[in-house]
Amino acid sequence: MTPTTPAIRDIPDADAQAFSEDVGPRNVVEAFRAYVDRVRGGEGGALPAVLGAVVLVVIFANASDVFLSKGNFANLLQQAAQISVLGMGMVFVLLIGEIDLSAGTAGGVCAAGMALALNDDGNLRASLGTGVFVVLMLIMAATVVLAALSRLWIPAAIVAIGIVIAVAQLGSTQLLAMFLSVAVGTSIGVLIGFLVARIGIPSFIVTLALFLAWQGALLTFIGTGAAIPTRRFDLVNNIENGYMPVVFAWVVWGLSIAAYLAVTAHRAISRRRAGLSAEPLDLVLVRVAAIAAVTGLAVYVLNQDRSRTVFAKIQGVPWSVLLVAVVFVFWTLILTRTQYGRFIYAVGGSKAAARRAGIDVARVRMSCFIICSGMAGLAGIIGASYLGGVPSDFGKNTDVLYAVGAAVIGGTSLFGGRGKIRDAIIGAIVIAMIPNGLNLIKNISSAYVFLVTGLVLLVAAGADALSRRRPAED
Repeated sequence: MTPTTPAIRDIPDADAQAFSEDVGPRNVVEAFRAYVDRVRGGEGGALPAVLGAVVLVVIFANASDVFLSKGNFANLLQQAAQISVLGMGMVFVLLIGEIDLSAGTAGGVCAAGMALALNDDGNLRASLGTGVFVVLMLIMAATVVLAALSRLWIPAAIVAIGIVIAVAQLGSTQLLAMFLSVAVGTSIGVLIGFLVARIGIPSFIVTLALFLAWQGALLTFIGTGAAIPTRRFDLVNNIENGYMPVVFAWVVWGLSIAAYLAVTAHRAISRRRAGLSAEPLDLVLVRVAAIAAVTGLAVYVLNQDRSRTVFAKIQGVPWSVLLVAVVFVFWTLILTRTQYGRFIYAVGGSKAAARRAGIDVARVRMSCFIICSGMAGLAGIIGASYLGGVPSDFGKNTDVLYAVGAAVIGGTSLFGGRGKIRDAIIGAIVIAMIPNGLNLIKNISSAYVFLVTGLVLLVAAGADALSRRRPAED
């Protein structure tokens, strides 16, 4: 302590209190006011997407009696599942200020590998031909080395296991075939990440080139206008076309709400005791109650019989909804509760500042592309389940654009450093709602689906750009 630095006991009581703890909102009213201030400052988060979803629900409910039916609600969630998973992977790339245009067709290649393995008893060499198979294995082996050199041990292990599955012809087992799809996606991500983060090629160029390359690969594997069927494989098919037992769905819902309440309440109490800024406990309870009400209503509706005939029942929450929820929780914990997640936000905020702080920027950037492509492999599985097969044009049309749109509409910034995993899910529901609702209206051209979706995405991107300008102008 220097002569010019007063001791804490010499500071007036009010000022000493300011130094004693990181003061945050102490009740729901203060928290609400703080949120309003953030919205006014351009940090609306997912609020615009939620309001947009409400508007779309009102419009489509008035235009069609079918839109709010139990069957259509289940269809909407199933249609949004693939976009949600692909969008969650895209959030990681957008957080570091990059983009991956190849994710859609990469998912198609991954799903094709899975489908070929299943249909040929795991013998990919017979499906692809010896030459193509050997080249594929060599590329995957090279990406194992690249990942290991970058100290990305988990991706290296995933790709290595994928090689073992392919070489040992274990892909006839459905779980292993699905793992192979994710492994191929992870390998693609290592390749993209290396070219962008280590070599320095712009992500737009790399992923555009691979977008075209994977289209060619799909045509080579499948053939023009053909498709590889997956409908007869129950585990794959049931992801989108199977439903959780009613009791099981309620048990999962109850345990999830209880776990969420326990974790958030414990964190708020612990931070308060440590003198750190924390959410008011009553705000935590209000939020948990709201989430419980919304999700509980959804589970209740989905557990009702929605069959149009009396001969068979169709009820239960689709398995794809549970899959999306598990992936959402996992990546949310990674982003918000780990050092790695903080590194991603730091790199997205300022690469130079992150580098000065000792963060391996290239490694973080490379890992984000790996996550995105790995998630594309998972999205490919969901897409194959929904379609009942893998067509030669899988993912080449609007998949990646919808994934980017889902993340941006949900609140993730195109400029990096700002966004959450939940953004992809909220945005995916909004995007899925547009074709779902418009297709229920008579005499509406399919062209309006693209027009409305494009308009919504443009508004979301414009709002993101304006919110970025406002703090700079202030």
